[in-house]
Amino acid sequence: MTWVQALVLGLVQGLTEFLPISSSAHMRIVSAVFFGDDAGASFTAVTQLGTEAAVLVYFAKDIWRILLAWFGVNWEKITGRSKVAQTVPLHDQPTQVLPVYDPDMPGGYAMDTEQQRRLDYRVGWYVIIATIPIGVLGFLFKDEIRTGARNLWLVSTMLIVFALVIAAGEYYGRKQRPIEQLTTRDGLVMGFAQCLALIPGVSRSGATSTAGLFLGLTREAAVRFSFLLAIPAVLASGLFSLPDAFEPAGEGLNASGPQIFVATVISFVVGYASVAWLLKFVAKHSLDWFVGYRIILGLTVMALLATGIVPAT
Repeated sequence: MTWVQALVLGLVQGLTEFLPISSSAHMRIVSAVFFGDDAGASFTAVTQLGTEAAVLVYFAKDIWRILLAWFGVNWEKITGRSKVAQTVPLHDQPTQVLPVYDPDMPGGYAMDTEQQRRLDYRVGWYVIIATIPIGVLGFLFKDEIRTGARNLWLVSTMLIVFALVIAAGEYYGRKQRPIEQLTTRDGLVMGFAQCLALIPGVSRSGATSTAGLFLGLTREAAVRFSFLLAIPAVLASGLFSLPDAFEPAGEGLNASGPQIFVATVISFVVGYASVAWLLKFVAKHSLDWFVGYRIILGLTVMALLATGIVPAT
């Protein structure tokens, strides 16, 4: 891998990771079309550490609150002092009235601190529960993910098919429930939807956000929880793939340590800007804006494959 290739792929990763257009598909397509080879699933997974670091920084206050609430309440539960553990069981009965987090308010809460703590405690559990499916399937099918799943015919097909799924989610989703009304069922469904992102072309954020829309969550709630949900899976995948990033399965672009580091830093900087932009975008616009792009890209790749300009593997 050359330095130009590393810089370009880091930029592509940062730009596409959080948009519902599949960063892994773009990494695969850009590698094949412009560089004549595959950067590999491991290189993609490691550079995702940069974009996930951007999420950690952007949502630092939220994540810190969730961690404090989850560990604090469970410790109180163990010692028999928890009110939250008794009044907020993990089932499908959400707390109906919860405050909105306000960083300008004392303590960070606009209304009742205990109510916000209940929400944070539940969200922490939902992230853990929703991460289990992709953890299991990712481990069981790790070899297929690094090889057969990167076939460009499959990638282009999933770009188009899932574009239609996203459009259906926008059309049929009621988009009425805020994140304060998130339930265990929501977490599980979005967790299983995240498993589809193991296939390049689906999009992690696209799959989980669309599942949230089908469940009736508002667009902002679905996207926000989607970002939080991705943290454990992406970090685990990146760290697990780190040793293999220097030796891609089969023939591929071999990156040096400094190249991987620089590509990851670039993905962090660009990814942070992408997170901020997407959260503002979905507040006023639908995900349908990305549907047409996915279809056009998928059809373009299919045309390149059919004419033999780009190989499928």
